[in-house]
Amino acid sequence: MLPDRPTKLVPPALAKMAAWCVCLILVGVVVYFFAQIIARLTFVALPVAIALLLTALLFPLTNSLRQAGMRPIYATWITMLVALAILVGTGWLVGARASDEFPNLVQQVQATARSVQDWLITGPIHLKEAQITGYVDEIANMVNQQRTAITGTVLTAGAVAFEVLASIVLLLFVTFFLLKDGDRIWAWILRGFGEVAPRVDRAGRAAWTTLSHYVQGTVAVAAVHGLIMGIVLAGMGVPLWAPLAVLIFFASFIPIVGIFFAGTIATLVTLGAKGIVYALIFLGILIVEQQLENHVLQPLIVGRALNFHPLAIILVLAIGGILAGIAGAAVAVPVAAVIYRALPELRHKPPALPPPPHEHAPPEAEGPDDGGAPREGEADKPGDERDENTPARREDGRGVDTE
Repeated sequence: MLPDRPTKLVPPALAKMAAWCVCLILVGVVVYFFAQIIARLTFVALPVAIALLLTALLFPLTNSLRQAGMRPIYATWITMLVALAILVGTGWLVGARASDEFPNLVQQVQATARSVQDWLITGPIHLKEAQITGYVDEIANMVNQQRTAITGTVLTAGAVAFEVLASIVLLLFVTFFLLKDGDRIWAWILRGFGEVAPRVDRAGRAAWTTLSHYVQGTVAVAAVHGLIMGIVLAGMGVPLWAPLAVLIFFASFIPIVGIFFAGTIATLVTLGAKGIVYALIFLGILIVEQQLENHVLQPLIVGRALNFHPLAIILVLAIGGILAGIAGAAVAVPVAAVIYRALPELRHKPPALPPPPHEHAPPEAEGPDDGGAPREGEADKPGDERDENTPARREDGRGVDTE
């Protein structure tokens, strides 16, 4: 009777709430320590996460080459070389355009600054030249005060360069082997789950499908976004239009926040190079294009795999950014989508096995109709009795192992 006494003193609703609270606390503790482990292993976790995204993006090419009859090793090498050629070509284009157009940008910014200064003096504000000079001096003093911090940041970046290079090498190795032996690696992982391996397999395949659709759809949407904005910037004659288009492309991988950051930089460059009228035109085109992307391209291409509410995306981005900075914000949404799609598959029971064929014998396998008389040599015993040496059978029709 003692075990029943505490439950009688507590209302059932409060007891359920307490049980839920205990479960949530335990889950929170596990998630916290798991996040701490990943934070300590950022040097390994981040390259592996990026390698999974790259594998999801490049695997269709590798799979197509395999289906064409090419060996996995050759298909993987061709895929990696094609990806490397695209990256090198994009980097060369951006670098060449930046080197040619940067002096022109400086001249245009200086001309725009002089026109703005003249407008501030002769326009409706009627500022004095001494006031403008004072504001410029204050900005220069602020930059000089932060020179030490900027220098320290540059030195720190130089110290981290080796770690970044090592992370890139690790990323390439992981991507290569995932493309080449991904199915074998997954089969090896499944062997460690024993009886629950079918559920884990279904969850993993659902997660991989979601990740592939998300990455491929996001790349397509980002490419369209960067191409349109690049054409607009080039048509306006804005210097550094190619680097800005590439920046918009990469920023589109971070929902909501990324395009705000890249759009602000592109608008400021347009403002400095072409003036306020062109900047307002570019900002209006950017807003319209962004709305079309959110309401047309995203639902059609990415929405089927993700289908997240904007509030959920903002919360996931905030959590990812707090835990791991910009990299965390970049991978937070696909990680949340993968978990959201994989959990239902882990909860579902495996489908029922079909009945074995010998339980439903075809009519031609049955003997002639002799009125139910026992055949010669058959034992005269009831049909529901079994021989002592005959193993029992389960409901699914398969024999139970006997010792």
